[in-house]
Amino acid sequence: MSAKKEIDLEKSLEQLETLVKELESGDLPLEKAMQKFEQGVKLTRNCQSALKDAEQRVEILLKSAGGESVLQEFDSDD
Repeated sequence: MSAKKEIDLEKSLEQLETLVKELESGDLPLEKAMQKFEQGVKLTRNCQSALKDAEQRVEILLKSAGGESVLQEFDSDD
């Protein structure tokens, strides 16, 4: 079984934000912009994977003893 590489979600999101700002500036040559875009796609996929893994862990933790899901709606205070 291969070990998954742990990612720092917050750090990855910060890197994505920086990449987006750089790309939106329009100051990069095409080749550099393509490299930044590719880096952003990789970071996005890693973040999506980490979020999916976290969601699966939450679902496992919320399973009832009888094996039925007891998922509840999440209310954010934001």
